[in-house]
Amino acid sequence: MIGKVEKYLLEKKRTEGALFFAVIDPLDYKSLDDAIKTARAAYEGGADLIVVGGSTGVQGQALDVTVAEIKKAVDVPVNLFPGNIATVTATADSIYFMSMLNSRNPYWITGAQTLAAPVIKKIGVEPLPVAYIVVGEGGTVAWVGDSKPIPLNKPKLAAAMALAAEYMGFRFVFTDAGSNPPEPIPAEMVAAVRHVLNKDTFYIVAGGIRNEGQVRLDIKAGADAVQIGTAIEGVRNVKETVSKLVKAVKEEGKKRI
Repeated sequence: MIGKVEKYLLEKKRTEGALFFAVIDPLDYKSLDDAIKTARAAYEGGADLIVVGGSTGVQGQALDVTVAEIKKAVDVPVNLFPGNIATVTATADSIYFMSMLNSRNPYWITGAQTLAAPVIKKIGVEPLPVAYIVVGEGGTVAWVGDSKPIPLNKPKLAAAMALAAEYMGFRFVFTDAGSNPPEPIPAEMVAAVRHVLNKDTFYIVAGGIRNEGQVRLDIKAGADAVQIGTAIEGVRNVKETVSKLVKAVKEEGKKRI
């Protein structure tokens, strides 16, 4: 069953062509207040979704408070990017219910999901069924998730895994090069993944996207959303930075409509 947040994302995709997700990892900020202020500024800059998480240490009261305060400050959905089964809070609107398809450890494919599913159902957070594919060096997420990252020069492998995900019923495909990688995912890989997917499958690209040029390449290649975190951390004017990135997303997105 498709929930409220997923309907919102699909409608945005239909009417605007492409979306911008701002990811806030509270552990990357000096204080929770700084993380909350950045989320607010990203929202004011035009972010379509605020994503909170990304590391295993974001849990408990810190996560509860951060998400609750961000929700007060923005008027778009707040989604969780879980690092493990503890990085969940009832204060969020939705969660990437992710399966890391290229992990060597079945815990990250179905184990954590099995443990978390009853909790997600009980607290009422909307699960977004996401096939999570780590590419390139993968960074911390590759190490934590014991993954076998797909080399950036092997777009056909990424496309094959994405197609398998779609055949298994995932409605979202997410290719991620990890936090602050040496290089972003090449447009050739993004295009290869998009080419094999049904137009209704929502495709998210993240990892190393730092400027408007890279945003445009990803959207032109077929990403439905770009998710950016590092590029907005510690910048002097978050709202201005996000506004420029969002402008690039929407200009390229309109060309699809």
